Amino acid sequence: MAPSILESSPNPLQLPTSPEDVKIQTILPITLQQALELAERNNRELQVTLLSLERSQAALREAQAAQFPTLGTNAELAVSADQEPPTDIELDIADSPTTFLGGIVEVNYDLFTFGRRSARIKAAEEQVRFDQLEVTRSREQIRLDIINAYYDLQEADEQVRINQSAVKNAQISLFDAQALEEGGLVARFDIVRARVQLANAEQELIQSQAEQDIASDQLARILGLSETVDIAAADSAQITAQWNQTLEQSLIAAFKNRVELEQQLAQRNISEQQRRAALADRRPTVSLFANYGVLGEFNSRVEDGFATGVRVGWNFFDGGATVARAAQEEANIKIAEVRFADTRSQIRLEVERAFKTLAANAKNIETATFALQQAQESLEMARFRFRSGIGTQLEVNTAENELTRAAGNRVRAILNYNRAFAALQRAISNF
Repeated sequence: MAPSILESSPNPLQLPTSPEDVKIQTILPITLQQALELAERNNRELQVTLLSLERSQAALREAQAAQFPTLGTNAELAVSADQEPPTDIELDIADSPTTFLGGIVEVNYDLFTFGRRSARIKAAEEQVRFDQLEVTRSREQIRLDIINAYYDLQEADEQVRINQSAVKNAQISLFDAQALEEGGLVARFDIVRARVQLANAEQELIQSQAEQDIASDQLARILGLSETVDIAAADSAQITAQWNQTLEQSLIAAFKNRVELEQQLAQRNISEQQRRAALADRRPTVSLFANYGVLGEFNSRVEDGFATGVRVGWNFFDGGATVARAAQEEANIKIAEVRFADTRSQIRLEVERAFKTLAANAKNIETATFALQQAQESLEMARFRFRSGIGTQLEVNTAENELTRAAGNRVRAILNYNRAFAALQRAISNF
């Protein structure tokens, strides 16, 4: 695999402008493990969650800045003219405007905020924790999406192979029918039926090849690859592993590990801290200040002074806005609690569904393998009977269709087992 080819464009705003920019130039086979590694670097959804985490970390630093004093300054330069009518002697002097210069430098520090500052910092900390959990959740979900997309590509590959085999079988049957017709052993009707069987098999092959291309494109999109790269599955469709936990053990592991439950608790904590911050707005704020100021006429005597003190601010009445904000956060707390319970139920459903699907497909693999063996033997017998003149073309066609269906059923049973296994891993966050 060539890493430089499979990397996404460094410019997310890049837009293709010519057919050459979107023409497929390379088809590279990759393994499932390589696909997962590529997604870690290229997947755009994961990049968004990482950037959201950076944003919340910056918001936390902003909230923590309230623990430090602020330093500010302002200056003023004003020009004024004397409004009194000047005497003749003072005319030239009065016509000149007076320039005033003033400025102040002040340090402020909020000494007591009655919990508002600490509540906002804690809310920002919980938001960082929530976004960290979201990165974990996103990674796990993207991993499952890639695994499923890779299995879809494997299934499409296998279906192409099965349909190619069906075309070859149909060609053999047509050849046999034509050979028997020349010997006068079969009717023209058998030739027509064999050609119809071949045409149907060729159509199925064309359709499966189109689905193969679509599956490849879907996986490439999730991986965030270049517009000019197409991929193929390098791994063959095989059973991954066996699940060694009971349903009850799997459920307990899911309740313990799933970050979605922790996210709802974090969201509840965020709303609780924001409620505290809202209620603190009804209480006074005590701050310390120290300033140094200057004031006087430009190019003349300038007076300066230094002052320190305590300021108290208290918003006695705000029309009920503070109480309304606190009520909103109380509702958000209850929403988080309800969502926690709903998420817990959803997790249980995901575990049970994946566990039972896994068990069902484990049995289906055995049944489908036996059916495939029988279908292969049935086709051999049907051909032998047809070549011997005691069978019909219809029997051969039926055996060919049954073989194609049995082969497809076995592939689907294997890949559905693998999908259920991956879903079960995701359901208990055990990737």
